[in-house]
Amino acid sequence: MSAKVGIVMGSDSDLAVMRKAADVLEELGVEFEMTIISAHREPDVFFEYAKSAEQKGFKVIIAGAGMAAHLPGMCAAIFPMPVIGVPMHTTSLGGRDSLYSIVQMPSGIPVATVAINGGANAGILAAKILATSDSALLDRLKAYSEKMKCEVEAKAAKLDEVGYKNYTK
Repeated sequence: MSAKVGIVMGSDSDLAVMRKAADVLEELGVEFEMTIISAHREPDVFFEYAKSAEQKGFKVIIAGAGMAAHLPGMCAAIFPMPVIGVPMHTTSLGGRDSLYSIVQMPSGIPVATVAINGGANAGILAAKILATSDSALLDRLKAYSEKMKCEVEAKAAKLDEVGYKNYTK
């Protein structure tokens, strides 16, 4: 079976953030393919990636980029299905440059955009998009949410164990 989510980033410096998307997809049992392509330094490779993504079976692309951050928007211009942009934190402007470049797309070329360095949320959003037509994945997403809830409750219980109280108002 071919991959359902393409994860692409412009540089290996983005890998730590984008790996979080892959980890979530892996936990949820969603197939993916991850690669590094520079839209600016290897435009022919990028265009071939975006043009062939539908044939590869991708239903969603998660694209991470920093600074000028053209990768997500260019994916959205070529790939006919959803693209999720992950703006990367940058040293010069703290990622605001990436965020604005990804979120400010022209009419007709939308890119769903998560928070700066929001790789995990990009993975969850991709899974939610796929779950609209996959009831088994929807069940796994519900279990994932329940697991997160239980983790928070366990952390709250630890506070109680060390003498802090949970107060409700």
